[in-house]
Amino acid sequence: MTDQTTTAPARLPLRQRLDVPVVTAFVCIILLLVVGSIYSTNFLSPEYLLQQLKVGAFLGIIATGMMLVILLGQIDLSVPWTITVGAMMASAATAYGPMGEVAAIPFGILCGLLIGLLNGVAVAYLRIPSMIITLAVNAVAQGLMVAYSGGFSPQDSASSAMKFIGAQSTLGIPHAVIVWIVVGAFAVFLLTRTTFGRAVYGIGNKESAAYLSGVPTQRVVVAAFALCGALAAFSGVLLAGYAGKAAQSMGDAYLLPAIAAVVLGGTSILGGRGSYLGTIAGVILITLLQSILSVMQIAEFGRQIIYGVIIVAMLLLYGRDKKLR
Repeated sequence: MTDQTTTAPARLPLRQRLDVPVVTAFVCIILLLVVGSIYSTNFLSPEYLLQQLKVGAFLGIIATGMMLVILLGQIDLSVPWTITVGAMMASAATAYGPMGEVAAIPFGILCGLLIGLLNGVAVAYLRIPSMIITLAVNAVAQGLMVAYSGGFSPQDSASSAMKFIGAQSTLGIPHAVIVWIVVGAFAVFLLTRTTFGRAVYGIGNKESAAYLSGVPTQRVVVAAFALCGALAAFSGVLLAGYAGKAAQSMGDAYLLPAIAAVVLGGTSILGGRGSYLGTIAGVILITLLQSILSVMQIAEFGRQIIYGVIIVAMLLLYGRDKKLR
């Protein structure tokens, strides 16, 4: 008679069953809410929290694209002026009548997509380090926009559609937050339900092994950078709608927060590991941190120091863990 008894599967330790960085991020969010409520009685009001979500939605869209690139073990430093290019080009299109109004948002996104494609081709096919090429592309984009505007603030206004999506609300829910939800759902589907998502994680863990497994690594890298550029430009379009017009250097304030939001959520800056839930937590955490720093009247240089310290700390933590694996 065969033995019918079965052995119960061993339970994983709690640390392995929980995504510790994500849990930590949400705990920090709760702590920041408590600290913020001490400094301001309105900090926990629904209106204020919805406003913070609206502000965070712009960063969330940018961080979505940045996460794709970081999962590859790469970085995109062209995000600041990709945001500005998207905003300025979309606003410029509105000057061409009704057709310009219709084409404004797609045109702004297309400009960012082209910048992302340029970055991706250079990294995937020319094997130029992403840090170098994206920094160079950022400088070129800055020069082109300064030349276009003559160094002055652009005079073109955002289209009505840009203002509707970026600045207005329905039933109290900001449209920018709804857009972020849609973008986030698309990112989750892409990363968890498609071969592209599995390829991104595979390349981030070890590109040579992914290539030998039949993954078209070069095309995946190009696609990830293209999506990063398109999402950064799209966020720029929404920011222009939020402010009513584009502005020089409007994207400069988003580079370090976008990277910090991604790594705070548990995505390894060396690639290969991370969840979008963690990125959401990181975006909310950074947004609340920015709000509290504003209430405390911390200067901009102080905020940049804080973001830099966060990134270095996460690099040390996740870098050591990557080597252990």
